[in-house]
Amino acid sequence: MSSGSPEDTTVQAAGCVLWRRSPVTGGLELCLVHRPKYDDWSWPKGKLKRDEEPLAGALREVAEETGCRAEPGAELPTQHYLANGRPKQVRYWAAEAMSCAFSPTDEVDRVLWLTPFAARARLTQPHDRPLIDALLAVLNPPQPAGRPD
Repeated sequence: MSSGSPEDTTVQAAGCVLWRRSPVTGGLELCLVHRPKYDDWSWPKGKLKRDEEPLAGALREVAEETGCRAEPGAELPTQHYLANGRPKQVRYWAAEAMSCAFSPTDEVDRVLWLTPFAARARLTQPHDRPLIDALLAVLNPPQPAGRPD
């Protein structure tokens, strides 16, 4: 990379739209994390370490922020936005929570498992909401026409 290229200044991050089947209803639940520093609700994500592969970073962040071991699925749309005046790129994957043992930290003090509808309402940043539709499209691909659902 040459100095002054956009890659030098864009913050590279990765995360997951973490999901599970409700232990009570069997319905789809999504995991949101609460960050006390920002007092916001978002997807588990974070900055990549030097030379870290984005998917490895996404799974590391999920483990650190939620205490969950996750099985990655399809890559979801990449988010681009400004954070503290700097461009940020966050790559996301669908990931199924396999086992979780959450412990609050200074970075993330709460997690919530919500229905997609409730998660959409709870997410702080509007740019995080389309990832719900992307996840639902991956988990429930459209059925061919003419076949009852």
